Amino acid sequence: MNTTFADFELPEKILDVLADSNLFEPTPIQIKALKPILSGRDVMGIAQTGTGKTLAYLLPVLKTWKYNKTGNPTVVILVPTRELVVQVSDIVKNLTKNITARVVGIYGGVNIKTQKLLFNDGCDILVGTPGRIMDLAIDNAISLKEVQQLIVDEFDEMLNLGFKVQLSNIFTMMREKRQNILFSATMTEAVDSVLEEYFANPMEISLAKSGTPLEKIQQYGYKVENFHTKINLLEYLLKSDADFSKVLIFCNNKKNADYLHTKIEELFPEEFDVIHSNKSQNYRLNAMRSFENQEIRGLITTDIMARGLDISDITHVINFEVPEVPEQYIHRIGRTGRADKDGIAVAFVTKKEEAQLLDIELLMDKEVKMKAFPQTVKVNPVKIASEKDEIVMKNAHTVKLEEGGGAFHAKKEKNTKENWGGPHRRKEPKKIGANRAQQKAKSKAKRKK
Repeated sequence: MNTTFADFELPEKILDVLADSNLFEPTPIQIKALKPILSGRDVMGIAQTGTGKTLAYLLPVLKTWKYNKTGNPTVVILVPTRELVVQVSDIVKNLTKNITARVVGIYGGVNIKTQKLLFNDGCDILVGTPGRIMDLAIDNAISLKEVQQLIVDEFDEMLNLGFKVQLSNIFTMMREKRQNILFSATMTEAVDSVLEEYFANPMEISLAKSGTPLEKIQQYGYKVENFHTKINLLEYLLKSDADFSKVLIFCNNKKNADYLHTKIEELFPEEFDVIHSNKSQNYRLNAMRSFENQEIRGLITTDIMARGLDISDITHVINFEVPEVPEQYIHRIGRTGRADKDGIAVAFVTKKEEAQLLDIELLMDKEVKMKAFPQTVKVNPVKIASEKDEIVMKNAHTVKLEEGGGAFHAKKEKNTKENWGGPHRRKEPKKIGANRAQQKAKSKAKRKK
């Protein structure tokens, strides 16, 4: 008999919300996390992206949550990006809509004074990025002294983004007697060292080996000449296969993402958008909303979209450029094949990127199969700046200084003369003692006259 959320003995008001969302059976990580979190011990969860870890920590926390009269947060949820703040806070608000929990989501990039006003009516559950939570705590806009449960989601990504200092400061602002619930897609050395430094022997729950890809994602790739040829291949796939209906396309940097969007916009007007860290928060949220609602066919992005974000029914993830960090590939392809649905991940691989793909295959312990490059796709020989070879000087001649030779023997004659420092320095210096004797002799001769 399958386990259901009713077996979790959750409050009826939360079960009603889950039922309204057609959620009845918990995922494996949700089943594994319930008892350890309810025990009150520190918990370290290792789970692949797309496995339902947000509900895995929220449901047991909300089961025991109690209203706090002081209006200070008793639950704090830390996430690495603004988009995740919006997503997680929306999930919490939905789950608690039938109870009295006051939920506030905060992040950087917006006016801090405006965000301070969000706490006027109190806050029970606080969701935010580490930097903004730390700033508001320093300004005494919020107090972290009553936090009973601290949740750090995407722990490894938090450390990758350089949030260790902010995390350390937040830990010291809280009382020591609290429960720490940490979730990470991978167990890295950085994660391990922070665990040892700040947390008391957390119980580890693991759903799968760190770095293992989701088995329900079909992976394949194409060997492609260069960036411009990749554009031609992308055009071919989008035009020839209607199944590419909700596509997330990853580039390795903002410049290449913008350039690809410019080219794709010419081929498929108003069907694609682009988001990265240079885009405003409203722009990014609107683009994601349009993508979620299938008002556009696809999004071009950087690794800002590789973590945690839950956009439903993405048919294909295209690694237009192979990531330099193997783990990022896992996070990217995890945007598809979610909620027990199948997904497809496609990689465009140049000769230069083959070594990066090999590292990914070693991490996954799985080969990415290569398909034949379509004969009807034209190869564009024009290279972008990053693909051009470094200029190497031909017939470069190394000169041995002790031999003098090469360019050094061609000094002009005037440059071979010794430099005495200018005309006033070239005369033999006067002897100071002799000058004084001559002056005394002359003055005596004048007196005799």
